[in-house]
Amino acid sequence: MQEGSLRWRGLHAVSMLTVYLFLLFAIPSSATITALGSLGRPSVIWGIVMVLWWVIAKLQTRDAELHPARQPVRFTFLIFVIVALISFAVAMFRGQPADQISPAFTALVRLLSWSGVLLISIDGIRTNGDLERIVRRIGIGAGLLAAFGIVQFVTKTSLLEFFSSIPGITMPFVDVAERGGVSRVPGTATHPLEYATVLNAALPLVIAAAVSHGLRWPLEKGKIFWWIPAALISLSALIGVSRSAIIGFGVAALTMIPVLPRRYRALVIIGGLVLAFVAVAAIPGLFATTLNLFAGASNDPSTQSRTGGLARAPEFISASPLVGAGFGTFLPRYYIFDNEWVLVTIELGVLGVVAFGCVFVAAIWSGITARNRSTDPGIRLLGYALTASVVNIAVLFAFFDGLSFPQSGGMFFLIAGLCGAILKISGAQEASRPQATVGRDFGGAAPVE
Repeated sequence: MQEGSLRWRGLHAVSMLTVYLFLLFAIPSSATITALGSLGRPSVIWGIVMVLWWVIAKLQTRDAELHPARQPVRFTFLIFVIVALISFAVAMFRGQPADQISPAFTALVRLLSWSGVLLISIDGIRTNGDLERIVRRIGIGAGLLAAFGIVQFVTKTSLLEFFSSIPGITMPFVDVAERGGVSRVPGTATHPLEYATVLNAALPLVIAAAVSHGLRWPLEKGKIFWWIPAALISLSALIGVSRSAIIGFGVAALTMIPVLPRRYRALVIIGGLVLAFVAVAAIPGLFATTLNLFAGASNDPSTQSRTGGLARAPEFISASPLVGAGFGTFLPRYYIFDNEWVLVTIELGVLGVVAFGCVFVAAIWSGITARNRSTDPGIRLLGYALTASVVNIAVLFAFFDGLSFPQSGGMFFLIAGLCGAILKISGAQEASRPQATVGRDFGGAAPVE
């Protein structure tokens, strides 16, 4: 065990999280190890491995944090877990139908797995280099996932059938759906909305990498590699035939424009418009279908389902307003709420939705605080980008039940954990900086003492 670092037997947090990213993005969300049933998703299993690794690494750490800092993300997540456990206990005490017990237990296991992702992100990412490496890998993974979705769009097939032929793997058939004659691709996700959430959450980080040319400071000229995944993600959102995907893309793009250097802003905006024009011109029916998504939203079945769900929500919440019906017990046979915030309120009550909201607030506060107190342009940019990602996920969770899907849930807790990590890194920088140090904002010169 190395002092001052979350390591165990040569393993490092960045390596553990990289494996998680591969399992999350490259393995279809619906693929499971047959013998383990719904608990057999590879990313979920690896998350549990990370929890055990985190516990062992913590027990073997011989020294305390050099610059201890408040970790509101970890604290609020712990409160959320406690509320979920209380809700589960109360639900079991009340008695549940036999087919609701297993989903409730599975939901707790998913929460345990996500805790491994969040805790290793907070405690294992300790330096600028660690943070930049994992952000770059998120960007590369999201770019490849977007490229895969574009291939699905062109071929109109999922290209995932071979996974079901692997011995010991169970995977339901995943097809490419259509809306208005235009394909809606899921990538490796279970649903197009899950796919869109992952890509749009990664977009601010990809833009940050593009602006800083791979997050290597000072800025270098002539590198355009990181604009490629940004363009692929943008194109995926444009051809996704989804209001949520377009809204998520809009939130990501608009929140990142203020931190773009002035020399980039016009190029990025013009490039985005050109990309949209090319997509509309090359894909028949895309413009009319996309326009109708918003113009005809009031008559759209999915919109009517969401508004109808809001009207019926008090009916279900009133059964147990404080701690809810039980995490993971509200099955689709009762009602399908395409809104994670409403679903959390029903399953975990007022206490649960407040705790869940506090995780978002803590992550956003951590990112903004890291940006405000750091003089390092890379940390300032990443603090803002991570904050933008969390805001994007919070918005998109209002359009579907994101925690019911492995990719979107895993992506959220990974980003939230990185917000905690950057708060710690900026705190260490501030503690080691001479009091007379004066910093310049992003895009300016190096700090002057």
